[in-house]
Amino acid sequence: MADLLRSDEILACVHRVALNRGQPFDFVRPAVSGEMEKRRRDAEEHRLHTIAEIREKHPNAVAPANPNETMSLLDEGAELILRPRLANDVEGRRRSSVHALVRVGRSDGRFIYAPIIIKKNEIIEAATTRRLLEGSIARLLPSDASFTDGFGPRSTLTVIRNGIALAHATRVLQALGHGDPAGRAAMVDRHRRVWWFDLASDNYPRFNLAAYDRLYAERLLILEAHDRWSEAGGDFPTSPYWHRECLDCPYAAHCEAQLEEIDDVSLTRFTSVGQQIMLHEHGVDTRAQLARLDPFRARSARGKALAPREEFQREDHLGRVIDKLDDLIYRARAHERSSSLRIVDPTLMGCPTADIEVDIDMESYDDATYLWGASVSVNRHVDGVEAGYRAFVEWGELSGEAESRIFSEFWSWFTGLRALCERQGRTLAAYCFWAQAEDGAMNRAVELPVEGGPSRTDLNAFRNASPAQWIDLHELAQRQIQTEGPLGLKQLAMASGFRWRDANPSGEASMLWYEVAVGDDSEVDLASRLRILEYNEDDCRATKALRDWLNGPAKELAHRDDIL
Repeated sequence: MADLLRSDEILACVHRVALNRGQPFDFVRPAVSGEMEKRRRDAEEHRLHTIAEIREKHPNAVAPANPNETMSLLDEGAELILRPRLANDVEGRRRSSVHALVRVGRSDGRFIYAPIIIKKNEIIEAATTRRLLEGSIARLLPSDASFTDGFGPRSTLTVIRNGIALAHATRVLQALGHGDPAGRAAMVDRHRRVWWFDLASDNYPRFNLAAYDRLYAERLLILEAHDRWSEAGGDFPTSPYWHRECLDCPYAAHCEAQLEEIDDVSLTRFTSVGQQIMLHEHGVDTRAQLARLDPFRARSARGKALAPREEFQREDHLGRVIDKLDDLIYRARAHERSSSLRIVDPTLMGCPTADIEVDIDMESYDDATYLWGASVSVNRHVDGVEAGYRAFVEWGELSGEAESRIFSEFWSWFTGLRALCERQGRTLAAYCFWAQAEDGAMNRAVELPVEGGPSRTDLNAFRNASPAQWIDLHELAQRQIQTEGPLGLKQLAMASGFRWRDANPSGEASMLWYEVAVGDDSEVDLASRLRILEYNEDDCRATKALRDWLNGPAKELAHRDDIL
């Protein structure tokens, strides 16, 4: 019999669920990346600190050593159980792990419990017409919580996974005789705010108990099919398809090779499983076939009623049920041409230029910015201005005060540069990729005033200058360039021919380098600091390369509406 279903498998690809239990091919699990190890380490550290705070505020909380002890505590009605070791739901073929259980009442003479999970991610977002039940670490019972207006759960995959994990734990608790019929359950977020959900209701359609039960039933069938395959052989019970989760899957290389052989349409970024099924049902099995559909007809089909006696194409049917089918067609076309494509006429492409151009990038660690980097390009001489890269960095304790100080140093230099240009009648423009990140870091830095430092008014004056001095290259590229998938700086700059000096450049990797760089000035620490500075400089140079590409070679790209 295959092993039991874990909560993280309820949303997982069914092919992965089957492969986890034995594959029809030789498989060596790849090593876990340093970035993934860091995520796990940070998440566990957050859990440990949160549980320590719960212990401090609830000295009567208990921590069982094994499933039998946990079961005894449930039967006895312990008020709060930390790090419980739940027994398996053998009949339901599932096991669950949560971070706490809180007693919420009795049902049929037995004590019932609500599961709590602790996650280092954002749980909520602004939603003017909604409200959420917010508790606290000090008062963990849902009956002590109160509604906070203007917020709802985020619709991200991370939060949906959290909700499914709670639903999974609720069903296991119910199978053990201690589950809450109302499905009350809580998530503790990265800020240690406690959010309660009633999973038996229809308030949370993406992860309530009804949604969970449908997903669980599908995967239970996979387990049974795998049992039959293990015993009798024959065709493997599932086959691969590509989706977003594949990027972190240990079987990704094997599945991708199989799918590339047949040019499977699922390889089109970012199709959902439902969309893939509909495409296959209408005979669109490959990216090449998808690329040859008519995007105009697909757009016009949205919301269109199909009248009798008319002749209809596949685009008419698919365009009605697949949102933004034209986007999928364009991504498939970019793949077919092995190139990015133009969205607009060449005359409408490009990036604003200036006499003095400054490409800006920042590096952060745990929501605090420790480095502002800037690369200056001189297109017209300005006295006192030199081309080149400059960095404003803090290698010591990364406090709020340090973050504000280094930004103030950067801003003082940048303001001086702007003043030199203004006095000499020269234009200046500053560029970044994804201004939301830099703007957020700037706003945070001015929350703690530094003597002589900028204010929010200073920032807004810069952002609202006319002609524009603060230019978001992501926003520009989004209007002008069609890619096969992501529209990130790495993808776009590499399309322009730019290459980073580091073999594995990424923001997450730079966080690992930073952990080494803040040591005690050993050769290893200094090497990591140099690596970060070179990476940041390359990010600045990459935005310059992207600007030059948009103003020149990118205008020669094929248009995404050109017939293949």
